[in-house]
Amino acid sequence: MSHDHNHAPGDANRRRLAVVLALVLLYMGAEVVGGLLTNSLALLSDAGHMLSDAASIGLALFAMSMARRPRTADRTFGYHRTEILAALANGVTLVVVAVYIVVEAWHRFQDPPEVDGSTMMLIASGGLVVNLIGLAVLHGGHGDSLNLRGAWLHVLADTLGSVQAIAAGALIWAFGWNLADPVAAVLIALLVAWSSWSLLNESVNILMEASPQGVDTGEVARELTAIEGVIDIHDLHVWTITSGFHSLSAHARVEDTEHQPVLEEIQRILHERFGVEHCTVQLEPFDDCAQGCPEPMAPDDPSGQSVAETV
Repeated sequence: MSHDHNHAPGDANRRRLAVVLALVLLYMGAEVVGGLLTNSLALLSDAGHMLSDAASIGLALFAMSMARRPRTADRTFGYHRTEILAALANGVTLVVVAVYIVVEAWHRFQDPPEVDGSTMMLIASGGLVVNLIGLAVLHGGHGDSLNLRGAWLHVLADTLGSVQAIAAGALIWAFGWNLADPVAAVLIALLVAWSSWSLLNESVNILMEASPQGVDTGEVARELTAIEGVIDIHDLHVWTITSGFHSLSAHARVEDTEHQPVLEEIQRILHERFGVEHCTVQLEPFDDCAQGCPEPMAPDDPSGQSVAETV
């Protein structure tokens, strides 16, 4: 059983990304100028993160365009994995930005410079407004695509960074605490690193063809084995091609009955219970594989050769 591989993102998500990219580029320039005028590392850190936002959104747009390209004889699943590579690249850039901010903050802890707190607050407040608009624009599609969620996480971290910069500016303006600037920068770096973790983890899992989140291979095997006419399931593999596009292959040892209803029931269960749209199931009549099929084992068998083995 197979389905069309053309799961390209909709035009709505590309428009969302284009709008946010324009907003980010516009205000990034304002934060760079403001950071230099006020001598604020927090503002410059926020501008640096906005630069990574712009790069990530541009990469996301490129990946979406690539994913729309038709599959070929060489790339039978098309270019959907481009989105996952973009998400991984976004996660890595978040980590690089976080490390850079911490290094710069360390130097400022040694010799805190004077910072114009009032101007810093004003510019950071403008950045907060821009980021909140960006979050609102991306929110409608961030659950549909890991690639889009990577861009959304960049903007979320930048929004929290703007809050930190406003707080630091208020402390400097009210009390002259110049150390508040590098402290805010470190907090921004921690937020950036936090936002990168889930993105990196999920991207690597997809590239390593781990089972999709929320899909228990043992439960899949039990559900399919419970179908009338199915004796056991083995050589079961479940993986993700790109966000929301799960694939499955398996061998089913079946009784000598009508096979079409069995296939239709397998397809129905995989679609309705586990969200798997693309599946390939090899039926093995019991008599034909009595000597050659592997013996089914419990899903948690330590040998790794379980009925629900996933690679």
